[in-house]
Amino acid sequence: MLSAAWQYGPFMRRADRLFRIIQVLRRKRRPVTAHEIAEELEASARTIYRDIAQLMADRVPIRGEAGIGYVLEGGFDMPPLMLTPDEIEAAMLGAQWVMTRADPVLARAAGDLIAKIGVVIPEHLRPLLMEPALTPLSSHKGPLDTIDMARVRASIRAQGKIGLVYRDESERESRRVIWPIAVSYWDAVRLIVAWCEMRKGFRHFRTDRVVMAEFLEARYPTPRPKLRAQWKKEMEEQYARDEAAGIRRRVVAPMGGLVE
Repeated sequence: MLSAAWQYGPFMRRADRLFRIIQVLRRKRRPVTAHEIAEELEASARTIYRDIAQLMADRVPIRGEAGIGYVLEGGFDMPPLMLTPDEIEAAMLGAQWVMTRADPVLARAAGDLIAKIGVVIPEHLRPLLMEPALTPLSSHKGPLDTIDMARVRASIRAQGKIGLVYRDESERESRRVIWPIAVSYWDAVRLIVAWCEMRKGFRHFRTDRVVMAEFLEARYPTPRPKLRAQWKKEMEEQYARDEAAGIRRRVVAPMGGLVE
């Protein structure tokens, strides 16, 4: 608790607190009250009001007022990679996890990310990269992907359809056209979350069961954020129904959904 109090409490340097206030505002998509910021930073609301007034006087584009909340306007830029020790360790933990569990292209990108952070952070923080305090539990790798995951991610970003020949757990093959919206990374397997044209619904496809894939030029018409919101809503509803019925699925997928 002493370390937290030193970092976020009354001992925090004002410059650090101003930076943290900007970070809080950047993180939120809604107006944030001074009381919310004060609670997170373990400071008084009066201190936060004074700090926000100083930031606004320094031409930081903050809009709002006391009692309603504050927002940071878009387009505000800050010096690159002003990272705290906790942020560096969070980035390292995530990158290490990706390096041991993702496909080779994404794993290489995670390694490049660590190298880039090491170049630009101050010298006294570099030991956090060389000897991190946090590490994933294991480096276990699951079955190999039988589909090009770099192209899957590109299709997700471009809202491109994918044609699949897919083998289910009973070794039955089927042909599908899917609208990929996300990749779900589990400890042992990876799943493509997609709308399936054949099933007329959302399904999860294990990346090691794909027999053949064709990355189509056709684009699916529904915006991906809308599909993701619909998928999340359906999975939450299915999970609630399963919980109420005491059902524990033999194969668990994101939020209780089924793996094809």
